[in-house]
Parts: sequence; structure tokens; C-alpha cells
Amino acid sequence: MKRPQMILFDYGHTLLYEPDWDAERGDRALLAYAVKNPKNCGVGEIRREVAEVFGEIERIQEAEGVSIPCILGDRLVYEHLGIEFSLTPHEQETVFWTAACPGAVMPGADRLLDALAEAGIRTAVLSNNGWSGEAIRERFDRLLPNHRFEFVMSSSDYLIRKPDPRLFEIALLKAGLDASEVWYVGDSLRADVYGSHAAGLFPVWYEEETMESRYDITGIPLPDFAYLRVTSLDALAEIVGALS
Repeated sequence: MKRPQMILFDYGHTLLYEPDWDAERGDRALLAYAVKNPKNCGVGEIRREVAEVFGEIERIQEAEGVSIPCILGDRLVYEHLGIEFSLTPHEQETVFWTAACPGAVMPGADRLLDALAEAGIRTAVLSNNGWSGEAIRERFDRLLPNHRFEFVMSSSDYLIRKPDPRLFEIALLKAGLDASEVWYVGDSLRADVYGSHAAGLFPVWYEEETMESRYDITGIPLPDFAYLRVTSLDALAEIVGALS
């Protein structure tokens, strides 16, 4: 392994995670900004509509390998119920997301980012996510205020999702680097490890040792190419720090 010029990171269960998720809490926060609600819909009606709409969205995403923005799903949900808000679409996603779960920092993420900054290693984020890149960056600004991410990319801003190599290739163009100079760190074997390798980046598979994996890897073979597997971000910081 050689020292990278940049490390690209996944978002969920890599740098941040979302404990105590409560969608009803998010709905209640949004309803406080409703300016029209002709059917007098409450959280129960909204949850039923969300289950139908986002269930369909999830099926499309899995079948087609695309990433549909939460903003579009929300628009279908709320306009079908006749609800309007005194918020922009971006404000709407931020109010809901923050109330549903403020988010939390993965163990060691702050120390790793500080170490990379001190070592002069550039950083950025590429995430499969229904939230916009703007909303994700705001969450990083709040929870990891010392980060130095050059850009934050969300798949929902590009329609396609990892492991599609074009997302990684766009990130490389933004960075102005060759794939051989960049590592990608994420917790998904399929999307992150295989996806980044297909684009020529060096993959780091992060499986945090105290948290249950979100992904079922049954039937997915372990890679037959070079990659790094770590169980803590502090361990990754030590490995990178030892490289010349």
C-alpha cells in the first residue's frame, strides 16, 4: 500500500450514524410548518402514505440501481394529502431529518479526520443517500465541525448510486486526482469495496467492531483483489500514519 493523496468516505456507519431514528418525530416537526392541511392529516395518515410511496421508491431503486431523492418522495406524499409548508424543499428535508434523528459520530471519526488533516491528506464524501449533498454537508458541519471535506456527494443528486463507477469517476474529476492516488472507505462490501475497486480506487472495508453490520453479505464473495479491512477508525489512522 502507498500513502493516499485523498481518502473518500461513505456517510452512514462510516463517519456518522443515526441512532434512535423516529420518523413520527420528524413528521410532527414538519407539521408545525404546515400552512395548508385541508384533510387535517395527522402523523398516522402521513405514515401510511409514506409507507406506500417510499415502499415503491425502494423497490424501484433496488431493481434499477438508481437513487431517488427524498425530496421527490416527500413532494408526492404531502401534495397527495394536500399539505403545504412554509418551507423550501431543502428546509423541509432538513427539518424532518434533524428531528427524526440528530445523528451521531462514529467512534474515532473525529480523531481520524484530524490526523488526516495534520498529515496533509485530502478528504471528501461520496454517499448512497436519499438526502441531498447540501443536507449531508450541513449535518457534517454540525457534528464534525473541524472536517475539511472538499466536497460532499450524494447519489440522489446524480440519479445513479454506488457501485456504479461513474460516481467514483466524478469524485476523481472533482479532486483532480488519478484513481491510484485515492482510497475509498465504506461499510458496504458490494457498494463500497467492489464499487470503488471497479473505478480503480483502493478500497477500505470498515466493519466497526461494536456495531452490527447493516448489510447481509450472504452470497457476496470476498474480494480477490487488494483491499484493506479494518474494524476501527483509530486503526485506520495508525495504518495511514505508518505509510510513507
